[in-house]
Amino acid sequence: MISIKSKEEIAILREGGKRHAYILAELAKMVSPGLDVLDLENRARELIKDGGDTSAFLGYKPYGAKRPYPATLCVSINDEVVHGIPNEEKKLLQEGDIVSIDLGLVHKGMITDSAITVPVGKIKPEIDKLLKVTEEALYAGIKVVKDGCKTGDIGEAVSRLAYANKYGLVEELSGHGVGYSVHEDPYIPNYGFKGQGDVLKSGMVIAIEPMFNLGSKNIYLDKDGYTFKTRDGKPSAHFEHTVVVTKSGAEILTK
Repeated sequence: MISIKSKEEIAILREGGKRHAYILAELAKMVSPGLDVLDLENRARELIKDGGDTSAFLGYKPYGAKRPYPATLCVSINDEVVHGIPNEEKKLLQEGDIVSIDLGLVHKGMITDSAITVPVGKIKPEIDKLLKVTEEALYAGIKVVKDGCKTGDIGEAVSRLAYANKYGLVEELSGHGVGYSVHEDPYIPNYGFKGQGDVLKSGMVIAIEPMFNLGSKNIYLDKDGYTFKTRDGKPSAHFEHTVVVTKSGAEILTK
């Protein structure tokens, strides 16, 4: 069932979203060649605790998962699309890598979800373009959000940029409702047709998250049970914001 958040709940999400954005910005500053991704995980835990909040991901068990998620962050490097685990094996960032940092934050019982993809040192021009276009697609999807629009409007706006740049568009994973739990209705695919899908109404809170691959759209689930990777081994970029639907558009909460 798709939920409408109250003004009081949206105020909490707005406050939590600002904290969320601050944490991601602080983590992004740490990214450099030679960094152990466990340092990102540990710093995230410190920042969350300092703010009096908790992680939405740590201990969360999605439908179909065999075990709860073991970390606060999802840290996905290069061909890892999403849900990379930062604290189960040693992973050092190298010059030319890209790294997606995805965080779910619980503030006063309400959840926000946001992700950024960050370059590690100097990256190849074609990978830099991948990051820029994927982030542009996120804002293209946000731009069409308003009371009465449909989820297909978002998917069409996002996919247009993937197709125009001949990127692989990840179809198995999507955006989603958020607020009371990490994943709520409605399902927000990154592809679709304008005028189709669920109707969005004022007060709905959703996470929009394009995932574009430099190669094909095909992905697979790693043996760790969480990390999705590109099947051809080429890099993938991921950006995400939590937004609230209003009559005039979308308010980005995680900025």
